[in-house]
Amino acid sequence: MCGWMESYGWGAMGLGMLGMSLFWILPVVGIVLLVKLLWRSGGEPGRNGEKNALDILRERYARGEIDKEEFDSKKRDLGD
Repeated sequence: MCGWMESYGWGAMGLGMLGMSLFWILPVVGIVLLVKLLWRSGGEPGRNGEKNALDILRERYARGEIDKEEFDSKKRDLGD
């Protein structure tokens, strides 16, 4: 009579080890991704696609909403 180890061989044990690895790897990867997401959302303004005042001023000048004199004046006010 053959025992289950002889009939299934190392395949069943390999699947068990794979399942246990996934059991631990997937939650760790999920936690790392969550921390990265939360860390990125708390960053400084302008890094997540948010525009700062000078970017908005440049866009207004490019669209022709303000002229060169007003652009230069507002740029000086912003300290750049």
